[in-house]
Amino acid sequence: MSRKVLAAGILAAAVGVWWFGGSSKPAPAPTPAPSLNLRGMFVGPDAAADAMALGCLLDETASVIAWDAGLEGGPRLKTAAAFDDLRRHAREGRMRGESIGQRQPRARDAIAAHMVAKLGTSGGPVNDAQRNEWVFTLREIGEACRDAAR
Repeated sequence: MSRKVLAAGILAAAVGVWWFGGSSKPAPAPTPAPSLNLRGMFVGPDAAADAMALGCLLDETASVIAWDAGLEGGPRLKTAAAFDDLRRHAREGRMRGESIGQRQPRARDAIAAHMVAKLGTSGGPVNDAQRNEWVFTLREIGEACRDAAR
């Protein structure tokens, strides 16, 4: 009888260690809050479409700026003003004269403030670190736009 009690006790202890401790995985780290939140800033019947279109447009603009850096013979886009012109021309071409900014002034103003805070207002020549910051910031805004569309 004592062997059965001892075996049951060992089994219970093993189950307890397995159940309550041992090799549990650590909890995943929380996702950091985005530095730009555009939720609720796109409004009206075109809100989701506007947010998604702008998000995709900004991502593609960031990709072009990054691609331009690797051109043989050096980049063609060499100034912050050139990056901003590319962004504006891409928007005008994609939207064919429609203005998301006019329809979505809260989003427009939040994005403009974010860009000034992250990139400044200089239109002058950029180095590799500044180019990378433009790419990162445009992608960050693009992600915030797509998040707002969900």
